Amino acid sequence: MIATRLRQLGMLLFSMLLCAVAFFQMFERTTNGFPQNYVWMLAFVSALFLTTWGLLLRFQPHADQSVMCCVLVLTGIGVTMIARLDQDTKTTVAFRQLLWLAIALVFANLLVVFMRDYRVLRRFSYVSMVIGIVLLLSPMLPVVGSEQYGARIWVKIPGLGSFQPSEFAKLFLAFFFASYLFDHRDQLAVGGKKILGIQLPRIKDMGPIIVVWIVSMGVLVLQHDLGTSLMFFAMFVSMLYVATGRKSWIVIGFIAFAAGAVAAASIFSHVGSRVDAWLHPFSAAQYNKEYGGSYQLVTGIFGLASGGLMGTGLGQGHPSITPIANSDYIYAALGEELGLTGLMAILMLYLLIIAAGMITAMKIKDGFGKLLASGLVFTMAFQVFTVVGGITLVIPLTGLTLPYMAAGGSSLIANYMLAALLIVISNSANRPESEIDSDTFQQEAVRVLRERERNRRTEIAGNTRSGAAKASAIPAVRASHAVAAGQAGHAMPANRTSQAGHTSQAGHTSQAGQTDQSNPTIPITGVLPTIDQQGASHE
Repeated sequence: MIATRLRQLGMLLFSMLLCAVAFFQMFERTTNGFPQNYVWMLAFVSALFLTTWGLLLRFQPHADQSVMCCVLVLTGIGVTMIARLDQDTKTTVAFRQLLWLAIALVFANLLVVFMRDYRVLRRFSYVSMVIGIVLLLSPMLPVVGSEQYGARIWVKIPGLGSFQPSEFAKLFLAFFFASYLFDHRDQLAVGGKKILGIQLPRIKDMGPIIVVWIVSMGVLVLQHDLGTSLMFFAMFVSMLYVATGRKSWIVIGFIAFAAGAVAAASIFSHVGSRVDAWLHPFSAAQYNKEYGGSYQLVTGIFGLASGGLMGTGLGQGHPSITPIANSDYIYAALGEELGLTGLMAILMLYLLIIAAGMITAMKIKDGFGKLLASGLVFTMAFQVFTVVGGITLVIPLTGLTLPYMAAGGSSLIANYMLAALLIVISNSANRPESEIDSDTFQQEAVRVLRERERNRRTEIAGNTRSGAAKASAIPAVRASHAVAAGQAGHAMPANRTSQAGHTSQAGHTSQAGQTDQSNPTIPITGVLPTIDQQGASHE
C-alpha cells in the first residue's frame, strides 16, 4: 500500500515538473524572465493539487489517480499556450485561467470529500433533468442571455462576466439519462422487426429518443449551436447503446441527427456557412468572407503545417495569427509550436483518461454506475473528436472547446467536476470486495441454496410417493383380510369336526383342496397358519 501511494505521489510530482518546465521555457523565450505574479499563482495551484491528492487518500483511497495526473498535464500545457498567446495580444487571459483552475479544484475537492457514494445521484434523477433543461435553455432569456459569434449560448451575470451553462447542463443530463435508462433498460432492449439484418426497436419504445431529438433540434434552431445539440444527442444515444446493447439505436440516432443537421444547414445561414467553409475552405469566396468564411480554418491548417513533426518550439511560432487561438483553436496553436509529436502526446493523454473511464465502467457492478461512467467518458471523448475533427477538416466546425486546455472558466470547472465524478466511481469499482460480496462466495452460496432446494424437492417427492403407495395398499390389505376371515369361517368347523372324529383326514384334505380351487388368488401357504392358529385358539 505504501509503495502504491508513493507511486501516485511520484506521478503527480512528475506532472507538476513537466508543467513547470514548460512555463519556464516559454517565459524565458518570450519575456527573458519569469513573472512574479505567475510564480505565486502557480505555487498556489500546485498546493491545491497536492491537497487533492491527500483528500483522495483520505476519502477515496481506492480511486484511480492517473486521471488527475493526466488532467493536470493537459491543463498545464493549455495554460502555458494561453500565456504564450497573451505575450502577443497583450492580455491576461492565462492569469484568469489559473484563477478559474483554483476554483475548479475547490469544486472537485468538495465532490471528493462529500460524495462518498455516487449512487445518491440516482435519487434526484428528475430534479437533475429539470436543472439540466433550465441551464440548457437559459441563454434564451431576454435579459441575461447573450449571443457571441452567431450562437446564443452565453449567460451574463452582472459584475462577474458571462458563462456557458451548457457545460454544466451536460452533467445534470448525464445523471438523468443514466438513471432513466437503468430503470427502463429491459423495455428498451426488446427488439422489433428486422430490416436489412438490423433488429429495430419497437415503435412504442422510441419515445425517449424522439424527445431527446426534439430537444436537440430545439437547441440547434433556437441557439444556432450545432456543437451543443450534437453533443447531447450523441451522449444519450451512446448511453442507450450501453444500456441495451442494440446497434439499431446507433443507426437510428445517426440517421435522425443527420436529417436534422441537413435541414438546419439549409434553413439557418449560420449553420450553412460553416458547412460551406468546410466543403470549400481554400476557395477565394469563402476565404475572403467578412463573417462565416474559412479564414480561421485556413490559418489553423497553415499553423499545423508550419509546425511539422517537432514544432517550432514554445514561444518561437506565430499562433496568434489564427483568430480565437486561445479557445476554439488552441489545438492548432499547440500543433504549430509542439508539432505533430506534441499533438500525439496530447491525444494520448486524452486516451488515457478515456481508457481509465471505460475500465471503471466495465469493473463497476452497479448498472447506474456503468451508465454514468460510460456516458461521462463518451461525452468528453466526443467533445475532443469534434474539436480536433473540425480543426483538421474532418467535420465542420461545431463551436465546442477542447476540455481542460481551452480558455474559459465554465468549461474548466465543469470538466474538472466530470473528472472528480469519474474518480469517485473508480473508487467504488476498485474497492476490495468483502468475503460476503465476492463472486466466489456468491457462487458458492447459490450452489448450496440450489442443492438444498433440490434435496427438499426430492424429500417432498419421496414422501408423496410413499403416501400414495400406502393409500393404494390399504384397499388390498383390507381385501386380503376379508378373504382370510371368510376362509377361516369355512375352515374352522371342518377342523373341529376332524378333531372330534366326525370327519376323516381324507375329507379334510378334500375340503382344503376345494377351498384352494374356489379362491385361487389367495395362496394356501399364507392362509393355513392363520386357520391353524384360529383353530387352536378356539380349542
